[in-house]
This record gives sequence, structure tokens and C-alpha cells, in this order.
Amino acid sequence: MKNFANVAVAAALAAKGVSAHYIFQQLSIDTTQYAPFEYIRQNTNYNSPVTDLTSNDLRCNVGAEGADTKTVDVKAGQSFTFTLDTPVYHQGPISIYMSKAPGAASDYDASGEWFKIKDFAPDFSSGQAVWDMAGSYSYTIPTCIEDGEYLLRIQSLAIHNPWPSGIPQFYISCAQVKVSGGSGSYSPETVLIPGAFKDTDPGYTVNIYSDFHNYTVPGPAPLTC
Repeated sequence: MKNFANVAVAAALAAKGVSAHYIFQQLSIDTTQYAPFEYIRQNTNYNSPVTDLTSNDLRCNVGAEGADTKTVDVKAGQSFTFTLDTPVYHQGPISIYMSKAPGAASDYDASGEWFKIKDFAPDFSSGQAVWDMAGSYSYTIPTCIEDGEYLLRIQSLAIHNPWPSGIPQFYISCAQVKVSGGSGSYSPETVLIPGAFKDTDPGYTVNIYSDFHNYTVPGPAPLTC
């Protein structure tokens, strides 16, 4: 019944003209939380989503540039957390990706290869989908990646308006990190963004309100060290 309650609340807010959008704006390393957009590229579309699957804005969001963003030192195996301005409000998976910069992360346009490190997918153990709609999401830097500077990208794929009558929404932010202590033994499945997500992906086209008993998160499989 949790999903139906979420839908009812969303409808009530919509009737009042309230936006139910959100943005990942703060990064923490271990227990140290930094200022909003200190190490996360700041977007220019407030907390609105990206919906065009062919747009370069799918990489790090609209207007999100690296030149005015700091890069934080982090060790392989260290924990990090992305915190939002308001908790995730729309059903859908949360995914975390990384892309190694050829030089400084602040100069990187994110056009290179991306690999996924984590999916927060729905839990069907109760007989219905339960989504992890939280105010923050934590994981660890993989121990098997190479040292260097990376973009650390988090994505909420909101599928509350089923395709094709509705358009799924991507809420995206990229942090800039400098990783040390990795083994470099990784061999991830990589994708380009845009290009990683298609309007034929079952995880993109699914109707979560009808016969919804399993789910495949779009994109590559997460890296396993």
C-alpha cells in the first residue's frame, strides 16, 4: 500500500501546485559533510529533471560545469554520501556511476566511459514494490579502481509517470573526487552517456501501477571488485 499512498500524496501536492522535485546537493566523505555544491557541480535548472535521452545534460545535469567546483580527496574503500535538498519523492531506482577523467576532474566534460558501482532497486520481498526514497544515499569507493580523478555521478530515475503517456525523469548530480589507494585491478562494463539509457529498456518503460512484480534497473551491471 506504500506506493498507493505515495501516489495519493503526490496527487494532492500537484493539486496545490507544489513541485515535488529534488536535487543531490551535498557530498559527505565518511562523517564529514561539505557545503552544498562545494564538491558537486552546480546545475542551472534548480531541481528540475532531465528527460531527453540524447542530451549531454544526462551526464551531470543542465549547466553543471567543473571549473568552479572543488575536487575532494578520497581513498578507495572509503564511504561517501549524497544528500538531497528534500528526500526523493518519485518511485524509481537510484544508481551511482563513476568516470575517470583524463586529467583534472574539473576540466573533464564527462564524455568518456562510465561504469556503475551501485543500484538501489525496489524490494519485492513483501509482495509489492518498496522503493528506497530517502534524503541521502551512501556507498563506498570501490577498492579495485585505479588512482586518479573521477566524476562520481548519482542518478534518480523517476518512473512514476509511465512511458509512453508519461516521460521518465532523471535527477542527476556529479561530484569531483580524487581517488588514492585503489588496486587498479578492475574490469568494469562501461557505457557512454548519453547512450546508456533507451526508451526500449524494460526499466524505463515499465508501468509500476500494473502487474509490477520485478524490475531491471537500466544501464550496465554494477562493478564487483
